[in-house]
Amino acid sequence: MPRKPPAHDVDEDQLTVQEPKDWSAGVTGVRVSLQRGVGQMGAARTVRTLRLLNQRDGFDCPGCAWPEPHDRKLAEFCENGAKAVAEEATKLRVGPEFFAAHPITELAGRTDYWLGKQGRLTQPMVLRPGEQHYQPIGWDEAFALIARELRGLTSPDEAVFYTSGRTSNEAAFLYQLLVRSFGTNNLPDCSNMCHESSGAALAATTGIGKGSVTIADIVKADLILVVGQNPGTNHPRMLSALEQAKRGGTRIVAVNPLPEAGLQRFKNPQHVRGVLGRGTQLADEFCQIRLGGDQAFFQAIGNLLLAWEDEAPGTVLDHDFIAGSTEGFAEYAAHVRGLDWAAVDAATGLPRTQIEQVARMIAESKATIVCWAMGLTQHPHSVPTIREIANVALLRGMIGKPGAGLCPVRGHSNVQGDRTMGIWEKMPERFLVALEREFGIDVPREPGYDTVGAIRAMRDGRAKVFFAVGGNFVSAAPDTEVTERALRSCALTVQVSTKLNRSHVVHGRTALILPTLGRTERDARPAGEQFVTVEDSMSVVHRSRGRLEPASEHLLSEVTIVCRLAMALFGPDHPVPWADLAADYDAIRDRIAAVVPGCTDYNAKVRDPDGFVLPHAPRDSREFTGTKTGKAVFTANTLTVPRVPPGRLLLQTVRSHDQFNTTIYGLDDRYRGVRDGRRVVFVNPDDLAELGLSDGQLVDLVSEWSDGERTAPRFRVVAYPTARGCAAAYFPEANPLVPLDSTAETSNTPTSKSIIVRLEPGITEDGQALPRT
Repeated sequence: MPRKPPAHDVDEDQLTVQEPKDWSAGVTGVRVSLQRGVGQMGAARTVRTLRLLNQRDGFDCPGCAWPEPHDRKLAEFCENGAKAVAEEATKLRVGPEFFAAHPITELAGRTDYWLGKQGRLTQPMVLRPGEQHYQPIGWDEAFALIARELRGLTSPDEAVFYTSGRTSNEAAFLYQLLVRSFGTNNLPDCSNMCHESSGAALAATTGIGKGSVTIADIVKADLILVVGQNPGTNHPRMLSALEQAKRGGTRIVAVNPLPEAGLQRFKNPQHVRGVLGRGTQLADEFCQIRLGGDQAFFQAIGNLLLAWEDEAPGTVLDHDFIAGSTEGFAEYAAHVRGLDWAAVDAATGLPRTQIEQVARMIAESKATIVCWAMGLTQHPHSVPTIREIANVALLRGMIGKPGAGLCPVRGHSNVQGDRTMGIWEKMPERFLVALEREFGIDVPREPGYDTVGAIRAMRDGRAKVFFAVGGNFVSAAPDTEVTERALRSCALTVQVSTKLNRSHVVHGRTALILPTLGRTERDARPAGEQFVTVEDSMSVVHRSRGRLEPASEHLLSEVTIVCRLAMALFGPDHPVPWADLAADYDAIRDRIAAVVPGCTDYNAKVRDPDGFVLPHAPRDSREFTGTKTGKAVFTANTLTVPRVPPGRLLLQTVRSHDQFNTTIYGLDDRYRGVRDGRRVVFVNPDDLAELGLSDGQLVDLVSEWSDGERTAPRFRVVAYPTARGCAAAYFPEANPLVPLDSTAETSNTPTSKSIIVRLEPGITEDGQALPRT
């Protein structure tokens, strides 16, 4: 039988700490996957769902965006993918009786973990002004309420339309069509908070804001750098690809402030050596860099490559590629040759000999891939940092050849697809013109709000309606107190969701919950059972078809919700045939083919069992058609060295192994040794001694910014082998420390990996220590 939801919330006093692991997965990963599945879905439902997960005739994982290999295994999923499915396919339900029993004041005091464990939402619910309980509402009445509120705005720009990465291509395309038909480009999305910096940097250097690597390239590489990334928790199936590459002779370098178990040793449970043996050591070199030191690291590598080329001309740089396919080399070379190595030492904390060793590996490699994730994208200087990675790749001609390229690893299953489909506050003119031509509508040109801009607009009263398709905006966004005030100032907040989360209990004067189908569920329409499409982190578009019966007869698909809202908002005479699009998703895909670049003959291509790969000129033909000159661009970037005042640390927010983004699966971070709790801060033992703090002590985390201080109380100190001067804590618990106005240049991404904090002893004075096992 499925287990009951937790009767009580998290008790941090039960938290214990063990020694961190130096390996990932193994039999333990299989056991935990099955326990979570059976516990929430039951045995039969677990078998039925997991055998279809990431299979050609099944559904795409609602978790990360790592692509499927061509030779898929019978079990083509990871531990955290199994947890994601168990969360969605749980047998627990949250219906009207739940909301009748729990007033909003009580729910607002619960954690994300408790809220998420209550089960699947079953009916549309409304919280009216002054009421304490959500109450049932019919779909037609809900759509009429939203339409009435939207039509009553002074300007369409007073509405914000947010999107999460789980939204399908079909729903995303229709959603942006509705928003632009309404008259605004206010389309913030979760990418604004994660890989926006990657897109900005790559668009400026290669002409396209996506990675240039395929899954086949991974095993063809001579050298792979994994930078600012924890694949063992955030993209676990990546470890299988890295293991295959490693066993074929690829060398791997890990660059990260925290030692991560997944990159130390991987015990693949699908191989005997992973079950009975020690598994595979992945990283040949671990560079324990300081937070924010990656730009200096790659500038130093560029400096060394140029110096070695000067010593032995024609042996290091790819002169043909540089001369024929790039611009800006002379300016870049002059800039990097003047590198201040003392600044590199301060920024990275790495021995120069180790930087030289990695640079030599790059110089000798005939095919190099650099992978990265949010460890690089959430700093003030994230965009220049990623431009430096591109510079190093361009020096060696490592774009557009087998086994080489730039690989930002996206963290949500269709966040890249949503952007392809038009979920962006500043889509290019070509897309907007195609949209107008296809549908006979006029769409606005003024750029809309991104995530930070949307929060400011709601806070300041310039936005009055917040509509979200998926996600948990309150817990994903920075500066939690400011974000919550912003949402509560809205006249209407609407959440399209599968499960209860904090964004349902931090609400506007009127609030709606619109329950939707999950990835695992059948989507039956008059034209027959439908499938949707998604795009993975390597630009592969493929089908996803749920097989389970919906959690409730009252659920609607995201596509249907968007179309029915559009019909209520625009009436029957709107030029977009919303009813026809809702009835048959092939009709949506035909329109996608007419509007979205690279999607010609979309319906036929996605019916290929492996889908199709979107065109990528730098990868496919070494052409850089997206830049102004048609060439890849070297950039000269001013070096940023993070400066932290005495007595302070630089904090980064991270995931536990028992969570995906803001979804908290459980309270155990197995690889880091934390059990039964989440309010911990990882600090180097030498820093603790210098600060006069002890392992297990309760402290308040206080961030310092130009507009004042922010406090997150009662965190337990964990002595941990992170880089000196650096600390780490889980989000969303540490999100209150991230100032709204602390953002990356160009991308405007919140700087969740670059927070100056001090640790103040907590209110308890009895010296109680954290139990260790």
